[in-house]
Amino acid sequence: MSANILTKETAEAANISLTEPGEGTQAVHDVVVAMRANRRSGTANTKTRGEVAQSGKKPFRQKGTGNARQGGNASPLHRGGGVVFGPRPRDYSKQVNRKTKKIAFTAALTNRIDSGEVIVVDEFKIDSGKTKSFVARVNEIAATQNCLIVSNNFTSETYLSARNVADSQLVTAMDVNTEEILNYDKIIITEGAMPTLSKRTNLN
Repeated sequence: MSANILTKETAEAANISLTEPGEGTQAVHDVVVAMRANRRSGTANTKTRGEVAQSGKKPFRQKGTGNARQGGNASPLHRGGGVVFGPRPRDYSKQVNRKTKKIAFTAALTNRIDSGEVIVVDEFKIDSGKTKSFVARVNEIAATQNCLIVSNNFTSETYLSARNVADSQLVTAMDVNTEEILNYDKIIITEGAMPTLSKRTNLN
């Protein structure tokens, strides 16, 4: 199995579009921020003084105690009372248009290619389904376990072998996203995935 670093010349020969240096930086930022925001559940919730389950009884009589008057026990000043300006359910999601996503993906991939961190292999397949075999193969190709492996598809044995390796991820060329491209030390791409990446980076 051959393994070669993907250069700009090789990428362009495979019809993978690349961006100019510095181009697409804002798009990458917008897309990654949106992806992280969209993962936030926004379900944090606190109760105001009108929502807490309190009796509403006055904590002490109106006059004669020397304290400021209080009309109920749901005040934020009391244990079990409401919360002032606490978190409420909200939607954190952000929308990014399709063109911006494509520019961001292309810019991220270009950056990793420029850094010499993308490796192309003929195929990636672990027939034994064993974690030990997967780790050995990844280390042989990339000299690190912190890898993103991209292919058009994987065998069930390959998925099984990668299941317990937290530092590595298998993803199809159609599903890989900008954040994943940026998150790993090395990226391993199979020859069969190159045409799919070519279509996804075509900015025309």
